[in-house]
Amino acid sequence: MKLITKEIANRLAKYPIYSQDGKKKEATIICKFFLANYTWYVLEANKIGTNDYEFFGVIDNAGEKEYGYFTLSQLESLRVWGCLKVERDMYFKPQTIANCREFNN
Repeated sequence: MKLITKEIANRLAKYPIYSQDGKKKEATIICKFFLANYTWYVLEANKIGTNDYEFFGVIDNAGEKEYGYFTLSQLESLRVWGCLKVERDMYFKPQTIANCREFNN
């Protein structure tokens, strides 16, 4: 599965790193990735070279959420049981943190 589509790349271009600083729960989640008990919610991104991105977002490890930086290449290199890879939530629509049900449990 391709993690970054043209549509997502266009969205990411509108939210460079620090563009949502201070918005707190009103920050927009651009896209969502997952693998096993981990979920990555992308809030901001900068393109690095031609094939990589630096992301800032929320990382959810089995319910423990924290803000942090990660890259597309890091996500693409992750494997569980040697074969399962990070996937993009194809049905996720951009929304604020306040409106995202995963943050309102």
